[in-house]
Amino acid sequence: MRKLVFLFAVLFSIFNINAQELNCLITVNSEQISGSNKQVFTTLQKSLNEYINQTKWTNQTVKTEERIDCAMTIIITSRDANMFKATLQVQSTRPVFGSTYASPVLNLKDNDFSFKYNEFDPLIYNKNSFDSNLVSTIVFYVNVILGADADTFKKYGGEEYLKEAQNVMLQAQQSGQAAWSNQVGKQNRYLLIDNLMSPKLKSFRDALYNYHRNGFDNFSSNKNKAKQNIEDAALSLERIYNKTVGNYLIRLFFDAKADEIVNVYSDGPNTRNTSKLVQTLRKISPNNNNKWKDIE
Repeated sequence: MRKLVFLFAVLFSIFNINAQELNCLITVNSEQISGSNKQVFTTLQKSLNEYINQTKWTNQTVKTEERIDCAMTIIITSRDANMFKATLQVQSTRPVFGSTYASPVLNLKDNDFSFKYNEFDPLIYNKNSFDSNLVSTIVFYVNVILGADADTFKKYGGEEYLKEAQNVMLQAQQSGQAAWSNQVGKQNRYLLIDNLMSPKLKSFRDALYNYHRNGFDNFSSNKNKAKQNIEDAALSLERIYNKTVGNYLIRLFFDAKADEIVNVYSDGPNTRNTSKLVQTLRKISPNNNNKWKDIE
């Protein structure tokens, strides 16, 4: 009996050591595509789920419960033989210390996702070349998820993952596809990683860290201080306002955080800069003005 218990403990330990970093739900939606034979979409969904969740993406030792909860939703908009056009929604969350709450980190949509795929094609990524827009795009966003998540726990903790996403972008530029190219005013993959890696826009990554680590992670011990730190982090984003065309990083932040910020202010006393916060939010994120009115 003792031997069985020991064996179980060893197996459990091995399982934990080998646990991958992501707990990702991949959904391939083909409702816009006519025809009854949609097995290729089922196969693609299964293959992507296995590829993302069974690949070891980092050198970190990750316990099962420490895996990053995330989702990618691929909506197929057109098909021509083995060529597909789609949109891609990418979402991720991170746990809040001392609670069961998961805070949204990413909620972004890629409207320019086209790829070639034959059923049962192997999904293989080569970091030194471009072979598949499907694989490159998925690997790119995997590293953005890893980088953004790490940045919420340690200041600039996601640097190596964002650099890998940048490398994916540089290799994928060989394809000539617009999503990987530098186009003025275009919020695409190039602009996303270029902004995330830009030294002049590091205030965004500072805000990401302060918002989560100094804000939400302190809610259970000091709610008022945590709330003030959340507010200060949001206010700090004004520093990067107008530094880039379209304020992509500001949009990236509030697409994930707008509802959460409103919820923070629906509970408990306001902080010292609430009126300034509302004024600043209306300025830098006017698309959410219908939500900011609920803070006042």
